[in-house]
Amino acid sequence: MDRQSQIDNLLELYQNPEHRGALADADISVEGGNPGCGDIITYHLKVSPDGHVAALRFEGQGCTISQAAAELVAERAEGAALSTIEGLTHDEIVDLLGREVVMSRPRCATLALGTLKDAVRAYRQQQRDRCPE
Repeated sequence: MDRQSQIDNLLELYQNPEHRGALADADISVEGGNPGCGDIITYHLKVSPDGHVAALRFEGQGCTISQAAAELVAERAEGAALSTIEGLTHDEIVDLLGREVVMSRPRCATLALGTLKDAVRAYRQQQRDRCPE
């Protein structure tokens, strides 16, 4: 994908997010942010009994890159197993967003995945606390 296509993709994700909004019956909600630049993302997850993401929404504010990344990560994670999310890497997300364009702001590009992984960890901890073995 050339540079202009990468920019167009980022703008499409930013301007037309399908996963933006609250999720009233979320099993877990986790906020993450970059204090230095003001990017904030909160993921809300509903997890199915078999450990897949049944529903996923995000709320947030910040630059185009951070908010586009939040939508891209949500697209990748919806319906996925929690273990799949845990296996995603920052490099994969940066490549999907367009490395050439987003590497000037790597913290913005990787905030979403870090926050989603935090949500998965928090969910797993919540489940362990409810049902100790």
